[in-house]
Amino acid sequence: MNNRILDKKSNHNSVYPAMIMTVLAIIGILAIYHETVWSMVTTWHRSETYAHGFLILPFVVYMIWTKRHSLITINQKPSSLALIALCVLGLFWLIAELASVLILKQYFVVAMLPVVVGAVLGFRMMYALAFPLAYLFFAVPFGDILIPPLINFTADFTVNALQLSGIPVFREGTFFSLPSGNWSVIEACSGLRYLIASVTLGTLYAYLTYRSLTRRAIFILFSIIVPIVANGVRAYLIVMTGHLSDMELAVGVDHLIYGWVFFGLVMLTLFWIGSIWREDRQNEINAEKMNNSSAGNSAFAVSIKQSALFMCGVLMVASIWPVYAAYLEKDVDDEPPEFNFSLSDRNWRADGDPASNWEPIYIGLPQQFTEHFVNHENQKVSLFITYYHNQKQGNELINSGNVLVPEVDSKWYKISDSKLAIKIGESRFDVRQAELNSFSKNLLVWRWYVLDGVATTSPYIAKALLAKNQLLSGDDFGAEIIVAAPYDIKIDEGSQILHQFLKDMLATISDNLEKINQ
Repeated sequence: MNNRILDKKSNHNSVYPAMIMTVLAIIGILAIYHETVWSMVTTWHRSETYAHGFLILPFVVYMIWTKRHSLITINQKPSSLALIALCVLGLFWLIAELASVLILKQYFVVAMLPVVVGAVLGFRMMYALAFPLAYLFFAVPFGDILIPPLINFTADFTVNALQLSGIPVFREGTFFSLPSGNWSVIEACSGLRYLIASVTLGTLYAYLTYRSLTRRAIFILFSIIVPIVANGVRAYLIVMTGHLSDMELAVGVDHLIYGWVFFGLVMLTLFWIGSIWREDRQNEINAEKMNNSSAGNSAFAVSIKQSALFMCGVLMVASIWPVYAAYLEKDVDDEPPEFNFSLSDRNWRADGDPASNWEPIYIGLPQQFTEHFVNHENQKVSLFITYYHNQKQGNELINSGNVLVPEVDSKWYKISDSKLAIKIGESRFDVRQAELNSFSKNLLVWRWYVLDGVATTSPYIAKALLAKNQLLSGDDFGAEIIVAAPYDIKIDEGSQILHQFLKDMLATISDNLEKINQ
């Protein structure tokens, strides 16, 4: 009996310093990758959608604190395998850094934190803290990629509900008109902030309220479905309120207030219903105590020196990748190449009169070439070539800030956006096709990316090509090519013009791009 007590005390005495060293290692990781960490904090601060990020760490600390008595009885066994996993995560972070994919950089840094626990304290400790450590991923401001499908769902739901209510609706994309006025579903109406708030709180509620994985999974699933459907109902009620009040109510900031009140009532109802099937956690706590008691019989001590050694190993492995990234970027040429477009096709001539007053929007300081062409049939095409050199966060080809049309305060709006396969000569060629409308003109837009001579319409492939080129050759050149043609009624009119233009001019465009990238 005395030996058992001594073993437990010895284990406790070694676990406490090891826990402190784990905390120091985590602080070290956050310091080493401080730019990535700070990018998350600034997003929390400026965006109401991701402001919950400030609460994630306090929630995690609280959840770990509630398990403190059981944690000190778990065998500590530092793991070299976790150091290898940390090395792999660092490599992935480097690739994301070279590709300027901020969200992946943030995820890889957060993923390092549980691995640090596994490295210094062992995988048993990491498993015991699985939920609190996994909950850290909610700190990453992820969700913007969900905005387009959420907008489409909300628009579909609202229009269908209005039609079922007997109200005539004319829809173009996410814009629709009623006899009483015009409406559009924009980013603020997508319901993303409701969804993120629901999933973040719902996951925590499920963990604290239920013991079985099935009930937890079901509640989390409902915390995803309910806010999406509720946002559709919210949008429908707002439009109906505006329609029935002759556009006097729910047409300004007040409709956002109505939305949060409605969402609050929906979430309270969801949690109240969920509480009906709550499970008593006392049995789980007693079982945990019994398991920890039996584990304490075989508990063994790990020297402070060994814990310190693994802590230093964590910091050394984590430091490799930011240093290597700085090395790859140190010889960057700040002088951007000049684009000299030589016109060699006789079917098209440069024209000072543009096809429209529309221009794409880009962030940062890209180099741009814009020219307007006309053929002998007086058909007009606008060519926009935008290319980035020395790409980095905020000055990059693939960024949510690079858009065809701004969401608000624009005379143009986007009706549709789709992928289209066209045939130029003997080869097939993919473009992104968008229909743009203003009060006086319709515009058909084709666009694609070019990196290292490879054309693609996928932003993900473009990011992968950028990372590969940076890693292998240090080349970070990337361009987007846009051609636009007006049409009267049918988009086939504009499609035929653009197809003929590319048939005549694509080779010239490609040759000129290749010259500036040499």
